[in-house]
Amino acid sequence: MENPDKLKAQLKTFGNNLRRARVARAVTQEVVSEKADLNIRTLQKIEAGQTNILITTALRLQEALGCPWQELLPTANPTPQKH
Repeated sequence: MENPDKLKAQLKTFGNNLRRARVARAVTQEVVSEKADLNIRTLQKIEAGQTNILITTALRLQEALGCPWQELLPTANPTPQKH
């Protein structure tokens, strides 16, 4: 199982990437939340890295922004997992 601190960092990175992609496209949180069918407070929590999301939510956000996955996802850590 992954380190909880690492998982929190990945959520924070996803949120930062989401915010960066939204701002780069000059789109408001209101517009993204409407297009992704999310409550604006939920979007704010996602951008702040304060909540875990389902892959379907990530798909809706990616579609709402029209950006590639690579722009949103945290960079994969190539270090091998310990068993």
